[in-house]
Amino acid sequence: MGNKEIKNLIKALEAQGFTVVQSKSNHYKVYKGGRLIATLPATPSDRRSLLNCIAVLRRAGYNG
Repeated sequence: MGNKEIKNLIKALEAQGFTVVQSKSNHYKVYKGGRLIATLPATPSDRRSLLNCIAVLRRAGYNG
């Protein structure tokens, strides 16, 4: 998984009402209702890192 998958995930999150903000360290912070839900890697070092973030997002209400 790479940058393309992260960009697609960010678009899907925003379409579902999440707010995604890029931090100073180039990670992406995902908020819902003003609460920090998860931090996405800018460039995942392995396949599991992004999949683990998606699991956290699903528990917070993400349908994707």
